[in-house]
Amino acid sequence: ARQLGTPLSDQEYHQFFKFLRITIQASTACHLRELYGCKNSLVQRLDEYENHGVIPPGPICSELPGNPFFRNFCTFSLYRCITRKYFLKV
Repeated sequence: ARQLGTPLSDQEYHQFFKFLRITIQASTACHLRELYGCKNSLVQRLDEYENHGVIPPGPICSELPGNPFFRNFCTFSLYRCITRKYFLKV
């Protein structure tokens, strides 16, 4: 274990910024969703990209306790954005 207050190693910095970039990208996608809605062509392309080319039809089930069911993928994605659980899967 490293001593408290010491800088990260090169490998640790790589992992730190890799996670940070991914989170910023997810946050940006959520911002686009909130601004333009799910019918926007860019948001739809992002949803298709996330799902290997097809936006899943509803309903969407997840492994979330208390929120296992979503009307459609848009509702599920918006839930992820609001709760900042960007990498939550169906």
